Amino acid sequence: MTKSSDPRAIIIGGGIGGLAAAIALGQRGIGFHVYERAAVLGEVGAGLSLWANAIKAMAKLGLTDELKSLSVPQISGGIRSWRGELISAAPPRDIEQRLGTSLVIVVHRAELHAAMSDKAGRDSITLGAQCVGFEQSDEGVKARFADGSEARGDFLIGADGINSAIRAQMFGKSKLRYSGYAAWRAVVRFPHNRLPYKDASETWGRGARFGMIPMIGDRIYWFATKNAPEGEKDAPSGRKHELLYLLRDWHEPVETIIETTDDDAILRNDIYDREPLARWSEGRVTLLGDAAHPMTPNLGQGACQAIEDAVALGQCFDDNNDVESALGAYEKRRLERTTEIVKQSWRIGRIAQWQNPFACALRNSALKMIPGSTQMKQLEWIIGYEV
Repeated sequence: MTKSSDPRAIIIGGGIGGLAAAIALGQRGIGFHVYERAAVLGEVGAGLSLWANAIKAMAKLGLTDELKSLSVPQISGGIRSWRGELISAAPPRDIEQRLGTSLVIVVHRAELHAAMSDKAGRDSITLGAQCVGFEQSDEGVKARFADGSEARGDFLIGADGINSAIRAQMFGKSKLRYSGYAAWRAVVRFPHNRLPYKDASETWGRGARFGMIPMIGDRIYWFATKNAPEGEKDAPSGRKHELLYLLRDWHEPVETIIETTDDDAILRNDIYDREPLARWSEGRVTLLGDAAHPMTPNLGQGACQAIEDAVALGQCFDDNNDVESALGAYEKRRLERTTEIVKQSWRIGRIAQWQNPFACALRNSALKMIPGSTQMKQLEWIIGYEV
């Protein structure tokens, strides 16, 4: 596609996926503008895991240097029981050589978002623009916003998250699928030399989990989960005290990390996904990231798959001469892979949140019997993938 005929893209949503799409299109000289409903540019301040597949995709977006400056490369430290016993070994040390990059890095979501905003160009982003719908014809697409304004382009990308207005118009409103558990997360300053395990680690209990991951600046990103009714309110004592009660007597430094965190720095969310779609493109409109395939965080692939989407979308414009062909090719390339990752992430979450003591003991015993190298081979179709 020559630059003289390049279309102008309307990107609804200025999160990680929307900005990645903007960068991918901009690399090809394709005009774009991003419309973000939030009034302030930024992301919620928590950690974000980028696995090898996303690291390679980010390199194609020209963001390698930014990732290096924002992250601490690491190898996952395995899974432990609430008493600290290793139940799933760390992956082999040659995994990075096989993958050709770091296995996983962790960045502060807000810091990565700022770097991507700069790369895309902040003058190409309009804030406070809540998209309420669109119209399309053979000539192009018109997006409508809550304040009565409109934007016109040649095609539209719905990257507006799990509650996507674009998805709802295309395929109807559907109920979110509640996972059965809630999650807390925070970033806190905590010296890495106080961690008993060098790298990231996750702890599985009965109906609860805790993860801790080193970040740059002597910070730790941590998360916790527990089985809970949908919409459950915080305990009157506050989030920190609720977590300290939930995870009392767990191996160190679980309680210490929580104690170190200010209560108002702890985020809480119920965890949802949606049943996978059979398609997500229609004419000149397509979906990307959580708008297309929202997933639970159990594989750490939510943002990773949105970044893969963006790179694949750009590549499809290299290979196709018109908008509808490019969007159709993009959907065809991405649909099967993302659908399977949604399903696998859901399954892992169900097993990790088992609460029955007997079932948990069997689960832990089974995990101990599987070598780390075998487990990693089972995941290489995800993390070893290159767009």
